[in-house]
Amino acid sequence: MSKTAIRTSSAPQPAGPYSQGIVANGFLYTAGFGPQDPANDNAIAEGVAEQTRQVLRNVSAVLADRGLTLNDCVKSTVHLADLADFAEFNEAYREFFAEPYPVRTTVGSQLAGILVEIDVVAALPAE
Repeated sequence: MSKTAIRTSSAPQPAGPYSQGIVANGFLYTAGFGPQDPANDNAIAEGVAEQTRQVLRNVSAVLADRGLTLNDCVKSTVHLADLADFAEFNEAYREFFAEPYPVRTTVGSQLAGILVEIDVVAALPAE
């Protein structure tokens, strides 16, 4: 199996020994992204809706490196600092996806200074 790392300046840079994304076996897997805005000194917006939007822009930047969009996603994993924010998160999340929506797992997590983190798996086009 071969795997290829993705690195883009349009998304937050890794804070440790991991890739922003990996292409392997017909899929692109992203790291979990938080709401840091790389175009604004990694500023973090307030509120779960705005953080969700920035997270999905970050994920989109990694997908775009391989010509993909969020509509190519088949799976997403969402971590919320407070599950009571689910409705607000879900409303913002819905703005970025079209049917058929990817399968999704949403869990409550202890996050360091952020309200939401998301990673996705996207299918590459058949060659």
